[in-house]
Amino acid sequence: MASVIAHRVHHTADWPTPIPDLLFFRREEPTAPDFCLIEPSVVLVVQGTKQMLIGGEAFPYHPSNFLITSLDLPASSQVVEASADTPCLGLVLKLDMRMIAELIAQGGLPHQRHKSGGISVGLGTMTPAIMEPFKRLLDLLDEPAAIEVLSPLIKKERHYRLLLSDQAGLLRQIASVDGQSHRIAKAIDWLKLNYASPLRIEELAALVQMSAPTFHHHFRQLTSMSPLKYQKWLRLNEAKRLMLNEHMDAASAAFRVGYESPSQFSREYSRLFGAPPKRDIEGLRQRTYNQPQ
Repeated sequence: MASVIAHRVHHTADWPTPIPDLLFFRREEPTAPDFCLIEPSVVLVVQGTKQMLIGGEAFPYHPSNFLITSLDLPASSQVVEASADTPCLGLVLKLDMRMIAELIAQGGLPHQRHKSGGISVGLGTMTPAIMEPFKRLLDLLDEPAAIEVLSPLIKKERHYRLLLSDQAGLLRQIASVDGQSHRIAKAIDWLKLNYASPLRIEELAALVQMSAPTFHHHFRQLTSMSPLKYQKWLRLNEAKRLMLNEHMDAASAAFRVGYESPSQFSREYSRLFGAPPKRDIEGLRQRTYNQPQ
């Protein structure tokens, strides 16, 4: 698998593939933590070591395990072991939570409870049974005409294998439509669509049929932050995207994402990203221009 990824990604990059929801990555040196929003997904490192930092807790992963997330989680991703000769290589594959729920509903799967009290991320043990469908998925890149027909079949097997893994309880937790995690997932979906709107906790809690205290408790438990902090994270990252990709000035980006005060936006942006908006964006552009093509 490392050979397949190295053959297709020749320099530091995130590389989308012709296979739906499959992304390759390559890093050639250790990195500082980089902010990201993790979608429900499984991440494999086939060479090197990475770690995910969520809520002050580190989740290191390497070829002998896999990282799995079942909610959209703000986090920091960091490459721990990598070099030009031995780059950190891996893949990210989005999870289909509807397919997971359907497989659970069909029955026949052993039940594994997820330990409550933790955020919606886990490290699983890599086994040959889990690895095999990933290998066959990558083999399809050499047979592009077969991707449309065969990738859905491999997708179903891949999710089935994950439901037999030591992280099955985590997947069951979020797939359960009558569970608290499913309600928090619905609230997160609302926040992602309405991040620029004023947030009223009581109204959002009522929307997902929870009391405000219960909603706040479970939201923090599963995401490691409060709903207001989660919304702030979404706003600041969208503002960063607007400034970087659409060349919007800081004040305009602040108003676009829901801030009423550019000075407050600048303070909170600096607190999250370590530099004022203008300086941060200029630094990002400079690093992008200097990156090998």
